[in-house]
Amino acid sequence: MNVYKASMDTVIGRLDIAEECQSLTHLSFGRSDSSRKKMPAHAVEQWTPFLQQAAQEILEYLDGKRKQFNLPVKLAGTHFQMAVWNALLTIPYGETRFYRDIAQQIGNGKACRAVGMANHWNPVAIIVPCHRVIGANGSLTGFGGGLDLKKQLLELESATQLKMP
Repeated sequence: MNVYKASMDTVIGRLDIAEECQSLTHLSFGRSDSSRKKMPAHAVEQWTPFLQQAAQEILEYLDGKRKQFNLPVKLAGTHFQMAVWNALLTIPYGETRFYRDIAQQIGNGKACRAVGMANHWNPVAIIVPCHRVIGANGSLTGFGGGLDLKKQLLELESATQLKMP
């Protein structure tokens, strides 16, 4: 099975994307070492038609022209992570949820910190919108791309009034 990856420059910096069997498997922020470690090491660096389409949709989103992605996504994680990531996919564009909301949605209301860790390991940031999850007091907390980028993405979506910690 071939896995392909590519890097793209965007208004928010470099993004690394990867696909397997025409499904997006990774989208990470190229500026941090921890993001790069999440990319599949065995992937071939090549712009495939699928990666070109993914890049186009991401650029449209960052340009404010796209509110929904049409990309098939292939997620791999624990049962708990998959439940969290699927819950994230239900958060509408321009809205936010608290970590406790996601924990309650997956049937484990006390798992707020575990939801945060699942967000941290989200392999397809932006597409699976972990940036839409905020602290109970409305503050921005944890994001692989940094809090400034989280704020920028939420402002792009015109979400809630944001509080930096």
